[in-house]
Amino acid sequence: MDRISTNLPNDNMQFYLRERQKLMEQTQNQIASQTRIQNLRDDPLAAAHATRYRSYTTRLQRYSDNIQTVQERNRIAEGYVQQATDLLQRARELAVQGAHGTYAPEDLQHMSVEVNEIINQMVEIANARDSDGTTVFSGDRTQQLPFRALQGIRAGGEREMITEVQYRGTINPQSAEIADNSYIRSNFVGNQVFWAENQQIQSRTDARDYQVNQDGTFSIDGVDIQVREGDNAFSIIQKINESGAPVRARLDPVYSSVVIEGTTPHQVWLQDQPGSTVLQDLGLIGSGDGRPPENLAPSARRSGGSVFDALINLRDQLAAGDQEAIGGQGIQTMDQALDNMFTNLGRIGAVNSRLEGAYQRTEMEIPEVIAQDSRNTDIDLAEAVVQLRELEATHRAALGASARIMQPTLLDFLR
Repeated sequence: MDRISTNLPNDNMQFYLRERQKLMEQTQNQIASQTRIQNLRDDPLAAAHATRYRSYTTRLQRYSDNIQTVQERNRIAEGYVQQATDLLQRARELAVQGAHGTYAPEDLQHMSVEVNEIINQMVEIANARDSDGTTVFSGDRTQQLPFRALQGIRAGGEREMITEVQYRGTINPQSAEIADNSYIRSNFVGNQVFWAENQQIQSRTDARDYQVNQDGTFSIDGVDIQVREGDNAFSIIQKINESGAPVRARLDPVYSSVVIEGTTPHQVWLQDQPGSTVLQDLGLIGSGDGRPPENLAPSARRSGGSVFDALINLRDQLAAGDQEAIGGQGIQTMDQALDNMFTNLGRIGAVNSRLEGAYQRTEMEIPEVIAQDSRNTDIDLAEAVVQLRELEATHRAALGASARIMQPTLLDFLR
């Protein structure tokens, strides 16, 4: 026969009532938080899926923000490049007018004054700032002006004017992630956007007998090129041409020196890495720790200038009344500068199209992932309310039943 103490019914009643209260509290918390997972142990598999969904949603929202930021910068840059294009078209019109010989020298002087104002305005555009105060065309050096205008007095002139414009920015790219492992360039390099011709740098050092004396690395336009001890000039030229840098190298047939020429309009960026003196030995850059592009060797010959060089030359040709130079070099460099500007506008437009597609895809995917997370973790509110009412009713019934079945004890008769 089983023995039952007088405390056993009371203990059992409290245990099951607490269990019922625990279920009621859990249901109330689920209704309040609108999720059925309060702790990982409630549904480990669903909790793991929810973590992945929410992590992916956060990444998608970051991609969307990145796309919008790059789109804003592109719109601003596109506006400035369009303004620069309009200025160049006006300068070309002046070059055509000054070349056909129907204007007096005084008229050409007036045209040169207008071109000088175009130069000043072009410098302002090139040094433009974004909405957050950072410069647009300085590479990754966004806290300083990318171009420095040097003033001087030309022969026969009466006042100071811009005689040279130097690039002070960098060529380092900045990228923004717009999808998983998908990046897009988010900055603009001024010595590519505001360049007119393919630059050529020609050494005056005979390279026929040159050999590398130790392993090292040099860079052209940010592309590292490794050389080995014993490499000669022909081997170095081959490595440059196979490196992927936007340049072509060759050996000059007259001076037997190395010539590097850009394949697109931009300023060629040459630099020896620490421990290497290859470019210096070949006579392309000077000695010391000079920073590109001011580090070219004094003896090296360079050609192919920027938009500013083209405008400065056109201004001086108009001022001198040199109609032959205006009709030849002047118009030609204007055409080359305009071609590069149109290329940059087309590149920005292509990037904007890609960004728009990526943004639409991201914005479409975000609600889908959120919906999957909701189906995985959210509570059915109607079902939860019904369950809570059932628990409340059964809890009250349990309390009533417990009150009726609790028998008097011996102590009740000892009063």
